Amino acid sequence: MSDNRAAANAKLTRVDKAAILLLSLGESDAAQVLRHMGPKEVQRVGVAMAQMRNVHREQVEQVMSEFVEIVGDQTSLGVGSDSYIRKMLTSALGEDKANGLIDRILLGGNTSGLDSLKWMEPRAVADVIRFEHPQIQAIVVAYLDPDQAGEVLGHFDQKARLDIILRVSSLNTVQPAALKELNQILEKQFSGNSNAARTSLGGVKRAADIMNFLDSSMEAQLMDSIRDIDEDLSGQIEDLMFVFNNLADVDDRGIQALLREVSSDVLVLALKGSDENVQEKIFKNMSKRAAELLRDDLEAKGPVRVSDVETAQKEILTIARRMAEAGDIVLGGKGGEEMI
Repeated sequence: MSDNRAAANAKLTRVDKAAILLLSLGESDAAQVLRHMGPKEVQRVGVAMAQMRNVHREQVEQVMSEFVEIVGDQTSLGVGSDSYIRKMLTSALGEDKANGLIDRILLGGNTSGLDSLKWMEPRAVADVIRFEHPQIQAIVVAYLDPDQAGEVLGHFDQKARLDIILRVSSLNTVQPAALKELNQILEKQFSGNSNAARTSLGGVKRAADIMNFLDSSMEAQLMDSIRDIDEDLSGQIEDLMFVFNNLADVDDRGIQALLREVSSDVLVLALKGSDENVQEKIFKNMSKRAAELLRDDLEAKGPVRVSDVETAQKEILTIARRMAEAGDIVLGGKGGEEMI
């Protein structure tokens, strides 16, 4: 194998390998695999499929060989969108092949009206529920994954956003009749069946999870509004939120895994505004040489905008939460799940 091709293989991520594997399968087999994946996973793999260019035979052989060794392992991946997936699969497979695959993935199975919303872009979800009763809006937002729910809330004004998050925090269970009514509202656009049992949904922890994914300025404004209405509730939400400084409480193995996924430029920016405990936690989980270079970069970095620091920290937290969902790390601190 040439040095160039060896280097190309070394750069393949796990998602790239999954994309190569699926592209190597026939349409029917690829469809069967994708039907067992959620919207987040399909989007991540699908994007990689669409971006594949000039895949060498050696790369395919490498992926197939590794797959045989680790068959059974699963990778948790990022949020899906119906229209985006359609375009991506068409780009990757061609219109004829993609049409049959899209029909089986997006239109097949027993997807409920609520589950169908998880395949939509956040703006589209916001448009679907914009004129519904606030309690219906709250149920939908609580049902979505926190990152998608946060983006959906971003498309509402501050007053509506506050109303919805307060309702989410007070939700506990939803009666079958309410879910049936909600699915009936959605069934004109989506095929769906009502849930037959009471469903646990919402609560203060869910509200905190959603708040974690809001833009920093939006999050601060919303928290101030909640505090004005119910100081005790705002305290509960803050206690359950996982913020950047809580990374100091993540175990060393988790920090090491996280650092492998974060670029040095983003890390330097994020650490500029972080607690000293977080900085030391990062330094101790790097090689001596890498830690020295990072310290030098931090010292050499001039003044930076607070918004840039917050954006970098949000990016790292998003990666951390995704890894936590995949079971790759355990988040400690306020937002972490207790271990026994």
